[in-house]
Amino acid sequence: MTHVVHPFAHRLGGIRKWKSSWTCSPKDYRNFLKADYFVRSFLEKELEKAHISSIDFSRDGDKKYLITINTSKAGMIVGKGGDGVEKLVKKIKRILKKNNLEVPADLRVVVEDVRNPDADAGIVAAVVKEGLEKKMPFRRVMKTAVEKSMASRDVKGIKISLSGALGGATMARKEFVKKGRIPLSTFRSDVDYAMARANLPLGVIGVKVWIYRGDIFDKKNDK
Repeated sequence: MTHVVHPFAHRLGGIRKWKSSWTCSPKDYRNFLKADYFVRSFLEKELEKAHISSIDFSRDGDKKYLITINTSKAGMIVGKGGDGVEKLVKKIKRILKKNNLEVPADLRVVVEDVRNPDADAGIVAAVVKEGLEKKMPFRRVMKTAVEKSMASRDVKGIKISLSGALGGATMARKEFVKKGRIPLSTFRSDVDYAMARANLPLGVIGVKVWIYRGDIFDKKNDK
């Protein structure tokens, strides 16, 4: 196996489940796919500062639509009295109508708090991206993130890779920091992977994070 294989897709059907789970007829597949795409794009932009880990979709026909947002800053999304979730639901319905898609009768948004943010690749990538956009030295940002993650007992290894015009250089290059093990070709290894884009004045810097959290042998522990 090479590094070209996506760590999440590589483990689908084994220790990973699909991020979109539908019960639908073949004729609804196209509309459901478009709905998930537009809603995911909107939420990633709308909740950019909320340190999102993942966004999962679940449908039961065309009536029930459940969107689960995993984040380390649940309070920022929920708001006072839960009005933040209600506003999100209204905006999502507006997005679906704008793209000529059917609005489900039962559309719900559930916000779940990530138990261990330092062991989640999506949140670590968001933290690194935030540090780069604050114009902090990229080596310090990477080193701090690696040390903080390795301090968690759930993390067995981590790798952070940055690519772009690093440190204000005129030529793009790639830098990475790795600590511990990252067994990418082992199917049962729980390797979490995430990407992010840091928008800087000199251009975009790509952020990639791999976190190894041990092996999974029991299907009951699937995540």
